[in-house]
Amino acid sequence: MRRHPVGYRYAYAMFELAKEQGTLEATLEDLAVVSQVFEDSNLLDEGFRHPNITDEEKKNILTETFSGKVSTHVLHLLLLLIDNKRIDVLDPIVDNFKGLANEARGIAEATVHSAKALTEQEKSAVATVFAKRAGKAQLIIRNIIDADIIGGLKVRIGDTVYDGSVANQLARIQARMIHGNVSR
Repeated sequence: MRRHPVGYRYAYAMFELAKEQGTLEATLEDLAVVSQVFEDSNLLDEGFRHPNITDEEKKNILTETFSGKVSTHVLHLLLLLIDNKRIDVLDPIVDNFKGLANEARGIAEATVHSAKALTEQEKSAVATVFAKRAGKAQLIIRNIIDADIIGGLKVRIGDTVYDGSVANQLARIQARMIHGNVSR
């Protein structure tokens, strides 16, 4: 998880509040809804950056849009971001909150590069094996098809990369042949 300097502070405060009130899952879902609405409507770029829209109008738009659809804490966060001229930090807040929530629940996200799409059974097997290696209770797999790896897998969990791809093995063999370090 990359920590955004400002976004992390807001996310951490929201995380502590959600944890204290036992609403971690609900807050995570609410933030995902807000993020999706902003992405789908392009509200941030087209609406909130317009110089003729006042902060009060922005707050009214947010209140009308999200009142009753998300928790009051998430709505208050949005209004606070308008007051502090930080609404452009919403995506890093959501990302950092998701990372904090996943960490608290023992969940990690993994990017798995493979030459072909993995089946659900293969994803499950990879998740089980690498969750143990990463010391996590659960692993959420995002599969990326990359024909350049030829075969095998390349798994990235946070900053750790497990590279068992055929392309990597060939590169290591080539390096040993070039340097004359052929081990038996």
